[in-house]
Amino acid sequence: MNPLRTAWCRTYQAAFRLVLPVLPYREPTILHGVEEVPAALTKEGARSVLLVTDPGIARLGLTKGLEQALSRAGIDCAVFDGTVANPTVANVEEALGIYHDARCEAIIGFGGGSAMDCAKAVGARVAQPAKTVGSMRGLLRVHRGLPTLIAVPTTAGTGSEVTLAAVITDEKTRYKYPINDFFLIPSYAVHDWHLTQGLPAAITGQTGMDALTHAVEAFIGRSTTAHTRQMALDATRLIHDNLLDAYRNGSDGQARTNMLTAAYEAGIAFTQSYVGYVHAIAHSLGGRYGISHGLANAVILPHVLRAYGESAAPRLAVLARHMGICPSETPDAKAARRFVIWIDEMNGQLGIPRHLDGIRAADVPEMAAHADAEANPLYPVPRLWDRAQLEDMYRIVAGGRFADEPSPAQADGASAGRVTTQRSQQ
Repeated sequence: MNPLRTAWCRTYQAAFRLVLPVLPYREPTILHGVEEVPAALTKEGARSVLLVTDPGIARLGLTKGLEQALSRAGIDCAVFDGTVANPTVANVEEALGIYHDARCEAIIGFGGGSAMDCAKAVGARVAQPAKTVGSMRGLLRVHRGLPTLIAVPTTAGTGSEVTLAAVITDEKTRYKYPINDFFLIPSYAVHDWHLTQGLPAAITGQTGMDALTHAVEAFIGRSTTAHTRQMALDATRLIHDNLLDAYRNGSDGQARTNMLTAAYEAGIAFTQSYVGYVHAIAHSLGGRYGISHGLANAVILPHVLRAYGESAAPRLAVLARHMGICPSETPDAKAARRFVIWIDEMNGQLGIPRHLDGIRAADVPEMAAHADAEANPLYPVPRLWDRAQLEDMYRIVAGGRFADEPSPAQADGASAGRVTTQRSQQ
């Protein structure tokens, strides 16, 4: 990145760092089961609610307990169950129509990050009916309070129940972007490990590594506070100690509970201290190819950390020592390498590949432009990259060869450990 743009980015980030202590961050009230939701809605004066979820959750019947509790309390419930893996503007508009038709007064996002993000965006459209979803992308463009918003996570990964972000995809342009505003932080969040119990092992692993990405990117950035550093440290340690147990045994209540806590704490960390280029690249890949966000983050994370090099090593070393994967006297460079190796090892044990197939060279300039626009100047990354440097990262993530380049002769098994970027059904 050229010196003038570097100075602009760092000045912008420094200004945000200075005002961090006075920004209106808040945390949702934690409920411990869906049976507590009707009382919360009654307290807020809501007698009709829109429930936003996805087809998989609906098919499994996971919302039935909540719907029955609402019915017993005399609260009407309209359901939108069409949220896709990377929620689209069309999803938001369809759910918004149901909200108005049913004269709803509150919104519940029930599911993974996609359902909660869709619910947030619906709330933003209710608050700002004259604004399109796209016009609210970026930072602090909602400006108005949402209807009462309750988040019910069924995965332990996104931390969306505590964040100020909603990530939406424009299905026409295949551009995926965040909407960031304090008004998007839910009023209530339900933490019940039983709702995560039936999660497929692959999704448990990918969403857990999503939470790790949030914690790591927040911790190594340049806009941390004592609180966000502690949240990131705690989350990273919890993931180290519990993710494999939750992956191997979905009925391990303690591991599931600890992973919900980890995702929540990582959400607090990155809501206040931001993320970095892992997320910017992952969002562009999700928008273009439909790849699930947790999987993209998990694959990209070790590649970006290695590319940061010495700029991230001291803080990665702190994480490594805190987790106990190296002795306290280990030099920073060696401890940082051990931390990245641990991520590679975790991905391997969780069935997550090292690289992504299907990335096309023809798509890279546009994706890199989107990643550049998202990350710079907002994300306080350890090392700043421009669009050309970001383009290089896509080749690294692709394993050195793009899908639309001539394929050299490969030895048997050379394609092992990869996954194609076909549209996710998760």
